[in-house]
Amino acid sequence: MAIDAALLDWMIDTDPALRWQVERDLMGAPAEEYERTRARIPTDGMGAALLAHQDPDGRWAGGAYFPAGFEFDGPEARSGQPWTATTWTLTTLREFGMDAAPLTGTAQLLARSARWEYDDLPYWGGEVDVCINAKTLANGVWLGADVAELAGWFPAHQLPDGGWNCEWLEGSTRSSFHSTLNALKGMLWYEIAVGGAPELRASRHRGAEYLLHRSLLHRESTGEPVGGFVSEFGYPWRHRYSVLNAADHFRAAALYDGTTPDARMTRAIEVIRSQRDVAGRWLQQFRLPGRVWLDIDVPVGEPSPWLTLFGTRLLQWWDGAR
Repeated sequence: MAIDAALLDWMIDTDPALRWQVERDLMGAPAEEYERTRARIPTDGMGAALLAHQDPDGRWAGGAYFPAGFEFDGPEARSGQPWTATTWTLTTLREFGMDAAPLTGTAQLLARSARWEYDDLPYWGGEVDVCINAKTLANGVWLGADVAELAGWFPAHQLPDGGWNCEWLEGSTRSSFHSTLNALKGMLWYEIAVGGAPELRASRHRGAEYLLHRSLLHRESTGEPVGGFVSEFGYPWRHRYSVLNAADHFRAAALYDGTTPDARMTRAIEVIRSQRDVAGRWLQQFRLPGRVWLDIDVPVGEPSPWLTLFGTRLLQWWDGAR
């Protein structure tokens, strides 16, 4: 799929966190070129701005998943989850592709200073929420924390249908698209970093089957879309599922596993392709409410450079394999 030069210029005229991926994945730039851009993430633009908010004790906003002093029954809780605390900020920096070197020592600081709002549990041990544990697993292995025990949590808490659900503690036995995708993404990050174990890889593949069996978008029982959220695209992903978010993961997993695109993704790819505009862009369709350090992407209704990167490289991978 040929990419219009004007579209590439529009995407690279952004932040180093986005630009380096465009250079690598869409422009075929030499490694030394895109790595120079990637090295600017902690010193220029959004990456530098997020690093500047880190507390001396290694945390952000004084909390693990929520900012210090967050009132769970207050007006802010009713208007939206804040995205400023440690887990969310680390996840953003990691997903930017930033090298962990500027955060040297952060894993050790968090081991001493950070506790989960749930039961005051130690930070790198995780807690009971699948999505939280998935992000902690990926962030931990990125920063060099010992999260091997947390990696074993996922096979142990996989539901009979093959996926995961953050409401398992309340007795849910039916997996969630959101929870399952987040689990898969965290496990893949861990495997890429340290290789993982056969049990973990088997668990990841079984979880992938849960989504692939449903074509990434429909209920097994009726064949209807599982919800409107599957075809609504917005970045940052946060914890929210969409077929673009899922397909982007399956592309990364296939490249790591050395496999070709799974034909069961065909309907999801059709949904993604149908939302590309005549200029080759994807629009920002929603933004989750809540306090942020900065706006990472464009307002709702505007063409999104981030979503366009994900959509374009996905279709290149998919079409190229055919």
